[in-house]
Amino acid sequence: MASEPEKTQERDGSVTTPGGAVDGPPAVRIEGLWKRFGEQTAVHGVDLTLPAGHFIGLVGPNGAGKTTTLSMVTGLLRPDSGLVEIGGHDVWRDPVAVKSRIGVLPEGLRLFERLSGRELLGYIGRLRGLPGTEVDKRAGQLLDVLDLSGSQHKLVVDYSTGMRKKIGLAAALLHNPEILFLDEPFEGVDPVSAQTIRGVLERYTSSGATVIFSSHVMELVESLCDWVAVMAAGKIRAQGPLAEVRGAAPTLQDAFLELVGARGRGAGQDLDWLGGAR
Repeated sequence: MASEPEKTQERDGSVTTPGGAVDGPPAVRIEGLWKRFGEQTAVHGVDLTLPAGHFIGLVGPNGAGKTTTLSMVTGLLRPDSGLVEIGGHDVWRDPVAVKSRIGVLPEGLRLFERLSGRELLGYIGRLRGLPGTEVDKRAGQLLDVLDLSGSQHKLVVDYSTGMRKKIGLAAALLHNPEILFLDEPFEGVDPVSAQTIRGVLERYTSSGATVIFSSHVMELVESLCDWVAVMAAGKIRAQGPLAEVRGAAPTLQDAFLELVGARGRGAGQDLDWLGGAR
């Protein structure tokens, strides 16, 4: 049996075989990304290459810089310096090409609340330039799969947190993006809605698309992702396949605590008054 040709990774993250064939650029390539807010530096010169076709978790404690990083990567926040490419396109030099390829479910999702769920999807799909008949077909399918058909004519302002996350996900998926960015997509979501969202995302990545989501819940990331990047204090502490980042640690949670220097923190604090006799 002939062996597979050896592949090499180029500086831009693409993979090349000896014959010159290119597998394609990574989903996201970040070099020297910085963001400051006054005296506070939220993102410290981040370098990160995220492969295409994977379920990727960007993990870190609260205040690590995850949301700020994702906001800069998706064109919602301009960095102070650095390069961000999505599918080989510069986010700030070629924003139209980038935004047509991505779907975004940001933190603190803001929606047109005086539209119904069905109207919201119809409006967003047409803004994306999709034909009306195609928008209506896709909207109906997404509403059905996400268990929102019964609430499609209800105003979004009256949606629960889980319903808002699901309609936001539907809006992000409507134009069939190559890469989906989700900021804490399961936060505040009930178990039934979380399972529905999870099923849709797993189906989406099985087709070869890329999901990148931020979270501080290690168990969730470990059950969903095959590739992770660990962030703390605005810096990337580790990145790579899940098994590689976890290493010899029994769980991703254990590896994460070691990487961010939180192992045993607080264990020696004197709180003998807490829970004592009253």
